[in-house]
Amino acid sequence: MKRFALITGASGGIGAATAKILAKENWNLYLHYHSNGKRISELMNELKGYPIEVIPIQADLSVEDGCRQLLQNIFQLDAIVYSSGNAPFGLFSDLEDETMETAIQLHVKSPLILVRNLLPKLMRNPRSHIIMISSVWGQTGAACEVIYSTVKGAQISFTKALSKEVAGSGVRVNCVAPGAVETGMLNRFTEEELEQLQDEIPLGRLAAPEEIADTVSFLMSPKAAYITGQVIAVNGGWYT
Repeated sequence: MKRFALITGASGGIGAATAKILAKENWNLYLHYHSNGKRISELMNELKGYPIEVIPIQADLSVEDGCRQLLQNIFQLDAIVYSSGNAPFGLFSDLEDETMETAIQLHVKSPLILVRNLLPKLMRNPRSHIIMISSVWGQTGAACEVIYSTVKGAQISFTKALSKEVAGSGVRVNCVAPGAVETGMLNRFTEEELEQLQDEIPLGRLAAPEEIADTVSFLMSPKAAYITGQVIAVNGGWYT
């Protein structure tokens, strides 16, 4: 029987890496993206060798109408990996209302709306999955990333609460909380700042996107059949 997974933010580093590993495991994929259609085209070419269906879906999940655009393109569904996001940086006192509202929509309102509407499809399968890609800052908080820490913390609370509500229907809900990952989100930092960051991490390096994707793959495998409502930290020992 065919299995279908929705990956939001599939044009990003973690989303694309997740798409590649799930393709190897014969998952059919809905690849959501906002503006980077070029990267999605490249990713689809990279996945051509796998005997799967790959369906691109463009939608802006930072606005209210984005969820409707995405939902109308989803049919069969067995898993959701919510990997969309960005990280506004700066003092909370300088944060503009629009930036705050956009972050709340993208990281909190949109995943809640999507999951609420897609749960009936997931419940048709006695073994389905919801995985939120949160952040180390959702666990411990960070100065100059107050709104990002807040919305990522909300994703963790959502995971814990929803997992209890849907466990009896066979839907497992988990969260992956990456630390510093080698993706475009770190482009704002200088080389010197990145070196200082790596010095703070006990394992002494940044994570590769594939290491986050491997954790997603594990949580969606039979090996994790008794794991739900958990936050799996993949941060090199940065926060324990």
